[in-house]
Amino acid sequence: MRDLILIAATILAAVAVTVWLVLQWADTMLARQKETLTHQASTTLADMFIFLDPQKMFRYNVAAMVLLPGAIWLFTANPVFTTATLVVTYVLPKYYVAMLRQRRLKTLEKQLPDALLMITGAMTAGASLNVAIESMIKESRPPVSQEFELMARELRMGVDFDSALKNMEKRNPIADFALVIAALRISREIGGNLAEILNALADTLREKQTMEGKIASLTAQGKIQGVVMTGLPLLVMFGLTQLEPVAMAPLFNSWVGWLTLTVIGIMETMGYFFIRQITRIDV
Repeated sequence: MRDLILIAATILAAVAVTVWLVLQWADTMLARQKETLTHQASTTLADMFIFLDPQKMFRYNVAAMVLLPGAIWLFTANPVFTTATLVVTYVLPKYYVAMLRQRRLKTLEKQLPDALLMITGAMTAGASLNVAIESMIKESRPPVSQEFELMARELRMGVDFDSALKNMEKRNPIADFALVIAALRISREIGGNLAEILNALADTLREKQTMEGKIASLTAQGKIQGVVMTGLPLLVMFGLTQLEPVAMAPLFNSWVGWLTLTVIGIMETMGYFFIRQITRIDV
């Protein structure tokens, strides 16, 4: 009897310690998630002119982390699917914001040659640089108009031209934008025909975009193959589950099956990202 009591006490103590460790880990992860969302809302999203309440973002994310894995567990009773849903829900806001930022920078990169040609045309007609930028802002669409409008507002508020250029370069860390900033800064310091410089730079950027388009066309087949090869095993597993549910049941109802699903998920994710890296070519 005494041995049973000792064993029960040991099990309860182990369970209590495990629960305490899990709660401490969960508290740390939630605090880190809150800090990440607050930083993204105040920097990345603000740079994209998207203004959201970080507290509301955090509450929505926590609600999704509770409801979605709970629903998956309720319908499947599979710990692998539930854990995967929890992990995806936790990291999704970060990658979604990164995707929005990358899409915005890509759009800005495409708009930049046309914006430079507008500035060049206005300066050739006799306008100053500030007037040419104001004219380009009125004729262009976001995000390039937003970035130059913010720079123009800083200049009107008395910010130094070089500081305004540095702020705009910090908000948009892309190589094409760095070239434009360097051209404006050098022309401001040593002079020269800025209209011709910007015109030549616009032609160079347009040729670069044409080359990038050709590379994207050549690598499109590899990217599609990566998606197909990643989804094909999952499609086969789904088909076998529908055709032979009894034979496939241990894959979803035993710890060996759960371990197998975990390995499958890890290898599928690694394979997809490896193929993406192979087909990604920077000019």
